[in-house]
Amino acid sequence: MSKIDDLFNNLRRNNQKAFMPFVTAGDPDLEFTADLLRTLDAAGCHLVEVGIPYSDPIADGPVIQASYTRALDAGVKLDAILEMLKSVTSGISMPVVTMVSYAIIYRVGIDDYLDKAIAAGVSGAIVPDMPVDESAELAAKCKERDFSLIQLVTPTTPRERAVKIAQQSSGFIYYVSIAGITGERNSLPSDVVENVGWLREQTQLPICVGFGISQPEHAEMLKPVADGMIVGSAIVRRIGAIEDGTSKEGALADVSAFASEMLSTINR
Repeated sequence: MSKIDDLFNNLRRNNQKAFMPFVTAGDPDLEFTADLLRTLDAAGCHLVEVGIPYSDPIADGPVIQASYTRALDAGVKLDAILEMLKSVTSGISMPVVTMVSYAIIYRVGIDDYLDKAIAAGVSGAIVPDMPVDESAELAAKCKERDFSLIQLVTPTTPRERAVKIAQQSSGFIYYVSIAGITGERNSLPSDVVENVGWLREQTQLPICVGFGISQPEHAEMLKPVADGMIVGSAIVRRIGAIEDGTSKEGALADVSAFASEMLSTINR
């Protein structure tokens, strides 16, 4: 059982849903990211997705792309990110998963990446550019280490393929609510509840929904079928305000207040 498995088992026993923020490592710097992770943990977030900056991100909208560019321009490197996470994870309760391109894992080497990530206290990885047909080796090595491999199902994924993805995944399934890029939206597709409900019947794994979620109303809509909600752009945008003159302390307070509001909605 991984740390993520334990988390969702506890949430289910208590009839609660997970709130999972996304943050970009190194935006605007790694010291701030460390403070941000501690702030999100203190606010009660259940787990956190840490984006490893990449020059050619998959399906990320302009807000997250801009955050990756800021981090890369600042010279952020993978080893420094993992060192930062190692200094933080022992002091927080929420599991950490990385959103990381397979190109990065491949360059480092699967075994080396997993060993370094685990040593840093990371509990799993979301690998958006890893097709399920090519994920067997990575999935097997993650399973050996009780390291969760979270894979994505989208509204356009054929149902037979969605079942195959669920079988190859561990920790939870990341359901992409929209056929498009990340970003805040006023409304979610009308069929998202039906689609997640169908997927729920195919697997015992928890299902977390991301892309476009930015308002408490979205959480209310998804609560009947989802095990958790993932919010990225709404948080990354608040952090990006630092570039426009907002203080780091002010950005942390804004993120904390937003996370608390979403948590209250999800589990009231």
